[in-house]
Amino acid sequence: MANGWTPERRARQAELIRSWRPWEHSTGPRTEAGKVVASQNAVGAEQRRRAALAEAQRELAAAVAKVATLTRARRERWELL
Repeated sequence: MANGWTPERRARQAELIRSWRPWEHSTGPRTEAGKVVASQNAVGAEQRRRAALAEAQRELAAAVAKVATLTRARRERWELL
């Protein structure tokens, strides 16, 4: 595998994590400052998602414009024949 995680390694790691049960020891943020930081964790992800969406929309618009140009050029070429 490209990332080094074979199905066997992944299964072994999952088994180990289930035996450690880290979710039972997690407390989350304890201070007010920590709670504020944790509440903003999704903001960066949302900004990246919006940026990726905007880039995909720009690429799609460019592709549509290219197809329109090629279609127009093809139509003009056929009209000359």
